[in-house]
Amino acid sequence: MTPRLEEITPHTVEAALGIRVRPEQEHAVRPVAHSLAEAYAHPAGVAWPRLIVDGDDDRPVGFLMAFLGIDWHGDGSVFRSGLWRLNIAAGEQGRGYGRFAVESVAAELRRRGDSHLYVSWHPGPTGPENFYRRLGFHTTTETSGGQTVGVLKLV
Repeated sequence: MTPRLEEITPHTVEAALGIRVRPEQEHAVRPVAHSLAEAYAHPAGVAWPRLIVDGDDDRPVGFLMAFLGIDWHGDGSVFRSGLWRLNIAAGEQGRGYGRFAVESVAAELRRRGDSHLYVSWHPGPTGPENFYRRLGFHTTTETSGGQTVGVLKLV
């Protein structure tokens, strides 16, 4: 497995739109089309969408979208960056692509000078909480849109 990230372009958009999570996860993550619409609707530089490709055979295996320097409370008091969306294709889960995605976002945030990576998730047995905790995320006391907020210190 040699994953890589690719920008979403006219050449990769169809592959990104074809990414589907497992049916029992659909309630917990928006479809890629919704994410791309959100990326387009936000000011330039806020969303960082990427296709996750297995480089061994150029197979699309997932989609991620980071958020960069958003006004967390909407009042100019706190700006944060983190992982906004992570969709790993149903048949590709459990192969390390999710870990690769989180590590890739962490590397990009470090490159930009950020010290923390934020994420939120739907609580419950089919949610990704255990995945994020295994990667070192800790819950904060916050929620966002009914989701648990987690943070990873970037060292």
